[in-house]
Amino acid sequence: MDADTLLKSNGLPKRMVDTVSKAVRSRIMSRIRGKDTKPELLFAKYLRSKGIKYRRNVRIQGHRVDFRLVGTKTVVFVHGCFWHGCPSCFRLPKSNRTFWSRKIELNKRRDFRLSSLLRKQGWLVRTVWEHAGRPGHRKIFIRSLKRAKQ
Repeated sequence: MDADTLLKSNGLPKRMVDTVSKAVRSRIMSRIRGKDTKPELLFAKYLRSKGIKYRRNVRIQGHRVDFRLVGTKTVVFVHGCFWHGCPSCFRLPKSNRTFWSRKIELNKRRDFRLSSLLRKQGWLVRTVWEHAGRPGHRKIFIRSLKRAKQ
């Protein structure tokens, strides 16, 4: 399946206007990480400090989860506030609003479907948001982590 067909099948616009060259956009996008993000590393550090055993980026039923806590049927997703549409701090960009609103909505739907599927299979699913690790939100982050290990 080519990229244009894939974009159409996801409901995203076929083309979007860009203000930078393809080379610059490629360099920018290549730096966006899918794993080993700062919030994930902070979460892993916390788990290690508490002696909680975990596996990272494992596949369960063909789906990748950020963390699986060993000895429990618990998975934890560490979501970036922008890419997953955080309910408390997500702001839609001013340019390409149609593209980004559809993109983020599709991500949220995928997150919901995956969480629902895992819950039906008996997994305890927890989500830790990126902003919870920022200064000023540390207490919220710690509470999220404590809930995740239960």
